[in-house]
Amino acid sequence: MSTLKKSDKKAALDFAAWSFNVTTSVGIIMVNKALMATYGFSFATTLTGLHFVTTTLMTIVFRWLGLSQPSHLPLADLVKFVIFSNLSIVGMNVSLMWNSVGFYQIAKLCMIPASCLLEVVFDHVHYSRDTKLSIMVVLIGVAVCTVTDVSVNARGLIAAVIAVWSTALQQYYVHFLQRKYSLNSFNLLGHTAPAQAGSLLLVGPFVDYLLTGKRVDHFSFSSLALFFLALSCFIAIGVNLSQFICIGRFSAVSFQVLGHMKTVLVLSLGFLFFGKEGLNLQVVLGMVLAVLGMIWYGNASAKPGGKERRSILPVRSASLKGSSEEKAGAEK
Repeated sequence: MSTLKKSDKKAALDFAAWSFNVTTSVGIIMVNKALMATYGFSFATTLTGLHFVTTTLMTIVFRWLGLSQPSHLPLADLVKFVIFSNLSIVGMNVSLMWNSVGFYQIAKLCMIPASCLLEVVFDHVHYSRDTKLSIMVVLIGVAVCTVTDVSVNARGLIAAVIAVWSTALQQYYVHFLQRKYSLNSFNLLGHTAPAQAGSLLLVGPFVDYLLTGKRVDHFSFSSLALFFLALSCFIAIGVNLSQFICIGRFSAVSFQVLGHMKTVLVLSLGFLFFGKEGLNLQVVLGMVLAVLGMIWYGNASAKPGGKERRSILPVRSASLKGSSEEKAGAEK
């Protein structure tokens, strides 16, 4: 009976974590779309730096309230994580600027095979046939509903490759660091958010100027633009925290696969609030196929042998173990 209760509690916490991530991620996309498209704040890298400033403030408040305990993360690991994360952010922005929307979407889809390869090589994870097939169904579904025009150029391809591998490494490293040093999500964010905030605010204005030809210090803020900027930074706290919680509880691959539910929701909300241009049978079928693939993946990966880790990463002493959210988070 106690085992059943633990299983039910874990399922409830898993659902809450995914709901938190999907809600905040979709919310910030819609807010940023208004901020950039309607009010002209096109400085994506600088905006991300501001997101990590507010996230840093959240970690400070949580530590002051005693909700987050002191922890240790070696400087070398912190530097590697920040490099991967910042390359991911800059790489995705540059890839979107230099590539067609279709090729950009294909590059995003490549993150799932890249994450799978990292888990197979470094963690010796084994995927069952059904799990592999379900991932393929998700990829095909998302491709059908998002990929339209596809054109490739040399510099765009290089940017896409950097973006894909840096994002896969960043997400893999979130899970790796939480397991290796028994860090919970709050602790890991407390180490990484200040470093990312400082580095992105330092390089962000220059990257944004190269991409847009505009200077962020010359931007004329209206009261509504400031409101949407503040709202974006506030929601970003939830996005950053929920990403670490989800990857800590599951894995980078599961986060990527099930994370495409956000793609489907963003498309649906975009058609609902911004007009039905582009909505057709192909898009609808693609979204349905993607959702079915996600359901199949959830069932296939949860079965015995669906996804098995065949090596155990040594962790630090139990005295430093994080909160129950990571203790309860078995691989899915």
